[in-house]
Amino acid sequence: MKKLRIAQIAPLAERVPPKKYGGTERVVYTLTEGLVKKGHQVTLFASGDSKTNAKLISVYPRNLREAGIEDVYGTNNHNLLNFGLAYSKSDEFDLIHDHLAPLSLPTANNFKGKSIMTMHGAFDVSNQSVFATLNNPHIVTISHSQYLLAPRQIHHIGTVYNGLNMDYYPFGEKANNYLLFMGRISKEKGAHHAIEVAQYLNIPLILAGKVDQYDKAYFEQTIAPKLSNRIKWIGEVAEKERNRLYAKALCLLHPVTWPEPFGLAMIEAMACGCPVIAFNLGSIPEIVAHSKTGFVVSTTLEMSKAVKNIKQINRLECRKYSLENFSGERMVDNYEKIYYQIVNQNNVKKLSDSLASPLILTGNQQIN
Repeated sequence: MKKLRIAQIAPLAERVPPKKYGGTERVVYTLTEGLVKKGHQVTLFASGDSKTNAKLISVYPRNLREAGIEDVYGTNNHNLLNFGLAYSKSDEFDLIHDHLAPLSLPTANNFKGKSIMTMHGAFDVSNQSVFATLNNPHIVTISHSQYLLAPRQIHHIGTVYNGLNMDYYPFGEKANNYLLFMGRISKEKGAHHAIEVAQYLNIPLILAGKVDQYDKAYFEQTIAPKLSNRIKWIGEVAEKERNRLYAKALCLLHPVTWPEPFGLAMIEAMACGCPVIAFNLGSIPEIVAHSKTGFVVSTTLEMSKAVKNIKQINRLECRKYSLENFSGERMVDNYEKIYYQIVNQNNVKKLSDSLASPLILTGNQQIN
C-alpha cells in the first residue's frame, strides 16, 4: 500500500517527547516514531527542542513551559503560528493529523484537505457548542466514554486508545510496601483521596507530580498540611524514576474526580506489573480490568478495601494485559487504518467505534 505524507501537529507546551510531564506529547511521539518506522514520510510540527526521526518544523526553539510563556495551551502567538503554518503547507501532505483540539478547531473546520483531529481532552460545557457548530473535521476519540459525552453533531470517525512504546518498562515482580499516586497534583486527579486511603490504612504513600500555578491553592490548603514522613510529595519525576516507582509500588491509586478521557499513568503502571485501583469514572473501566489488573471502585472506603486485597492481583498478568492492549504498535496500526480510510475515499464513512477493542468492563463489582 502507498506510503503517506503525514503532518503531525503537536502542542508546544512540552517538547516531543516531554522530559517529564506531558501526556499528549508522549502519545504524539509514539505515533510519529511508529509511522516513520512503517515507512511513512512524517513531518512533526512541535517545539524546536523536540527529538524525532521525522522531519521537524518548529515556530519556537523551546517548549513553552520551559520558556516561561504564559497560558501554554492557549491562543498565544506561538500556538497560533504552529497550527497555522501546518495547515498552510497542506499541499505537501496527504493528510494532517491535528492534536490541538479544540484550539485549532476553527482553522480545521474551514480546511478543504484531508485531516483528522484527536480530542485528547474532555468534552464539557466549555466546548460542547464549539464542537457542535464547527463539525467538519473528522474527530477521533481516545475512549468510548469520552465519545459518549461528545455532541452528536461531531464528525466522529473512530475511537483509538492511546498507546506507548512498552519495550523499556521494567517489570516489578515483587512490590515494596508503599502506595503510589502519579500525576498532576490537582483536585481533578484526586490526590486528597489517595492521602485519605493511605492514612486510613497506615501505609506509606508517594505523591509524584507537578503542581501548576492554578493548582497551588489546592496543594497548599489540602495537600501540604498532610505531608509527613509517611505521606511524601516528591514533585515531578522523569521517565526512569517514574518507571522505578511503578515497578516497586504495591499499587497505583488513581482516584480521579472527573470523567477522565484516558489515563496514561494506568497503562504505564500495569506495564510495570503494578496493579491499579481507580474510581469508576470516565474511561477507567475501559482501561483497568476489574479483579484482573486491579480494582474499579466508587469510594475511598472501597479503595481501602481493594488495597487490602491487592495481593490477589497477578503482577505478571497486569504487564501482559497492558502490553497487549495499549502498545504503541497497536495504536499506530489503528490510526493508520483511519488515515487510509480518509485518503482513499472521497466520502468517508464512519469507521467502527471499536478500533479500540472493548476491554473487560466489570467495574461495577464490589470489593469484599
